[in-house]
Amino acid sequence: MIPVFSHRTSLTYLSVVLLTFLAASSAPTPLYHLYQETWQFSPAMLTLVFGVYALSLLVALLTVGALSDYIGRRPVLRAALLLNMVSMLLFIYAHDVGWLLAARILQGFATGMATSSLGAALLDNDRQKGPLLNSLAPLLGMAVGGLGAGLLVEYAPQPMHLTYEVLLGLLAVQAILLVCLPESVSAQPGAWASLRPKLSIPSQARAAVWRMLPVNMAVWMTGGFFLSLAPSLVRAATGSTSNLLGGALVATLTLSGAAAIYGLRNTPAEKSLTLGAMLLATGVAMVLVAADTATLSLFFIGAVVAGAGFGSGFLGAARSVLPLAHAHERAGLMATFYVLSYLAFCVPAILAGFMVRSAGLIETSNGYGLLQILLCSVALFGMWRRRATRALA
Repeated sequence: MIPVFSHRTSLTYLSVVLLTFLAASSAPTPLYHLYQETWQFSPAMLTLVFGVYALSLLVALLTVGALSDYIGRRPVLRAALLLNMVSMLLFIYAHDVGWLLAARILQGFATGMATSSLGAALLDNDRQKGPLLNSLAPLLGMAVGGLGAGLLVEYAPQPMHLTYEVLLGLLAVQAILLVCLPESVSAQPGAWASLRPKLSIPSQARAAVWRMLPVNMAVWMTGGFFLSLAPSLVRAATGSTSNLLGGALVATLTLSGAAAIYGLRNTPAEKSLTLGAMLLATGVAMVLVAADTATLSLFFIGAVVAGAGFGSGFLGAARSVLPLAHAHERAGLMATFYVLSYLAFCVPAILAGFMVRSAGLIETSNGYGLLQILLCSVALFGMWRRRATRALA
């Protein structure tokens, strides 16, 4: 007889799988400069490699994002794990940028399948801890992936293979253990209809989605910048040649974000959003000053402050929206939440990558950062107006 996970073990398993998927998504970041040196492609192609992952993830969210509400969480997770394992094999055997693009596309689709169903399953198991784990696991995952891959690139043999071999092994173990996870929703009709691309926002959650949107956009733009252009920016601005630098910068941002999420786990959503907007604007401004003055230490201080804003803003956005869905609406709302998030994650970064050729890396980064600061300012003004209106009422 196959053992069945307890409630607590199910939460742990789901969190670890979510962490692994996001670790795999950030693992290529410290390797990008090696790929560029080996295969001689441009910064625009680099951001395209980054961007196709997010665009493929969006396609998955728009098509199969709500599928687990109809056929169950486990079948969708099984398919996502197998697809991600295949993407790891493509990374391992990649010999040109075409293979790299194919691996990222497949990885993005697998991650899109996984994030909505994993997020919904976490909420199924615990509506109180679910939003916290949905916020915490991705940031810890990106930190582990970025820093772990950076360490392997710097100190281990076969840097363009070993990272993906480790991830492949982890995903295989998780696919085997999936049989022990109890199914948390019953199957219902409508699976085929759910594959039509759409954004699903329950009526009771629409106002909350609009309120959190400016902060959430600025938050995910920060993630896109740090995972695509920031490693190149810090190397260009400071002249450093360390292979570990890009991964360390990503880890600094995401670990700071994870610490903020844990520290603010009992804070009301609107306070988290307000704090997130303030810290994010400050941290981004510090990174821009670091780039213009070639100050390596300020890059990392700015990453700590921006990371705290990333974490608190992400937590506030998730907490203000995700608990509002009913059981068979959760994967659909989770998919919509991530569609909006990943649009902000990839589209500005791709555009910035193409602008680098004409405007330069530092000037493009300045424009990118100023847009983030503007979004934070809009969000703070909106929250100030709502508080003033409530006070008058």
